[in-house]
Amino acid sequence: MISTPHAAVVAVLVVVGSFFLLVGTVGLLRLPNVYNRLHATSKAATLGTSSILLAAAVYFRVQGDGLTALVGIVFLFFTAPTGGHVISRAARKMGVGFLAGVTWPGELDEGDGSIEGAPGED
Repeated sequence: MISTPHAAVVAVLVVVGSFFLLVGTVGLLRLPNVYNRLHATSKAATLGTSSILLAAAVYFRVQGDGLTALVGIVFLFFTAPTGGHVISRAARKMGVGFLAGVTWPGELDEGDGSIEGAPGED
């Protein structure tokens, strides 16, 4: 039988995880381009999924399924940033542009011929 405080912690973690996943879904639907959508979904999905996996680890304790959930969190923190980076690079190589007025870091700005973010700039 699960105690009331234990159930409350699990419920809070599931609600927090669901909130972040919902925010990521709204970001996916509302943001204007692939780069903004990617940022919203990768951050929210990592936090949301980690919170729900942590709820599973708390519920099952650190044995059996709980340990599997903790390993899932570690795996997620290694693979989510890598996947986001790969998708971003693929979009860039396919020629997907940024919003108007935004340039890729290191590219020449058409306005004055300077490089944005170059060392020594204030």
